[in-house]
Amino acid sequence: MTNKKLIEFTHQDVRLKPITNLYDGFFKINLYQFEHALFAGGESQLISREILERGDAIAVLPYDPVTDTVLLIEQIRIGAIKSKHSPWLLECIAGMTDGCTDYEAVVKREALEEAGLELQELEFMLSYLSSPGGTTERLHLYLAVTDLSQLQSGVYGLETEGEDIKTHIISFNEAMARLASGEIDNAATVISLQWLALNRERIMNK
Repeated sequence: MTNKKLIEFTHQDVRLKPITNLYDGFFKINLYQFEHALFAGGESQLISREILERGDAIAVLPYDPVTDTVLLIEQIRIGAIKSKHSPWLLECIAGMTDGCTDYEAVVKREALEEAGLELQELEFMLSYLSSPGGTTERLHLYLAVTDLSQLQSGVYGLETEGEDIKTHIISFNEAMARLASGEIDNAATVISLQWLALNRERIMNK
């Protein structure tokens, strides 16, 4: 393994103009205008980008290592309507942090609201930028080791937020088969299941 530095530029190599708000509704859109250092030397022309300001979000995958099952939720995601046969997706529990940096507290709140789950044992998986060319959103992913053996599928969600959420408890193997078939194709759930596949033996042998 090498520690050789790959990325040569930093914040100091970007000249950012004052940010202008273009829209402030369910989502917020800001106009970023900037110039930046070029690999060949010199500076770029002025670049303008409309950026979706979503803030940070969390997602959590509940996993029962005894029964080798996971809990996924099903809900409508209107952004999927153009490219899927159904806009109802199988996903991890997820939610916006709304500026809160106590991510574990947000995870526990969302799990209770979206699946009736009271989580205790959380393990941080990783965080990632969802689409940094167009949004500032960063997702923080967690695994929740929990007992799913007595839990029944149900319908949850906050009516005040327009949520209509159904829970599914399925085997790890079924979840991976649905991932392999392309049925599960939203980023947070794909990454969480792949992380679990890499770490499952360790978690089962804790």
